[in-house]
This record gives sequence, C-alpha cells and structure tokens, in this order.
Amino acid sequence: MKTVFVKPADVERKWFVIDAEGKILGRVAAKAASIVRGKEKAVYAPHQEVGDFVVVVNAGKVAVTGRKVQQKLYYHHSGYPGGLKSNNFEKLIARHPAAPLEAAIKGMLPKGPLGRKLLKNVKVYAGSEHPHAAQHPEAIEL
Repeated sequence: MKTVFVKPADVERKWFVIDAEGKILGRVAAKAASIVRGKEKAVYAPHQEVGDFVVVVNAGKVAVTGRKVQQKLYYHHSGYPGGLKSNNFEKLIARHPAAPLEAAIKGMLPKGPLGRKLLKNVKVYAGSEHPHAAQHPEAIEL
C-alpha cells in the first residue's frame, strides 16, 4: 500500500466547538483528540497535520465518574531532587479549571514534534466564552 501524502494547501481545516459541561472527561478528550488528529477525514495520514481546530468551552464543569474527584492524581516535577508534586482532580480543577482536560487531550495525541504541533490546534476555556467567533465554529454534540 502506498503512503498518502497530502499537500497542506489541499487540506480543508474547519473549526469545531465542544461544550464540556456535564460531559465525561475522557469522552470529551477522545473526541477532541480524534478531530485534531484528522482521523475523521478521508485524507487522514498519521504522519501529517490534516486535522481541524477544536475549541472546548466549559472545561471547568467537566464530570468524572466514581471517586476520581478525590483519587485521580496529576503529577509535575520541579526538576530538583525530591521535587515531585501531586494534586488530585478536585484541587487542580479549583486552581486551573482547564488543566485536567488539557492534560487528557495531550495524553491522547502522539508524542514528539507532531503532537506538540497538534496540541496548538486545541483551545480549552474554563468558561462559556471564547474569542474564536470570527472562525464560525460548528457545534459538536457528544
């Protein structure tokens, strides 16, 4: 099978908006990652940026199931010995409402230069307002 190479000028890039209020964290992240990656297009190529742009609103009101509010941990390291810090979902969403969803989407994208480039096509906002109205994003229901 031949490898498909799509010219960047031939790719039609759309904008989509996902309302995360009351939705499950992983399902919202999986849908956003799939759209950004371009997996829902006929010209999908795993080594190219052919996906669309995604705006996620109400990220601070995303839901998790079970006892994940207290038990799900997010780690970061200061770079110094003994500098491993952790926060649970409840503390992180109180401090940075968009951070859990951003971390989930980042984990579902490829690692390396392509993944970092694709992550720039995802815009996550804690509230219902976003500055991308000029792009006329289409709403997506989960």
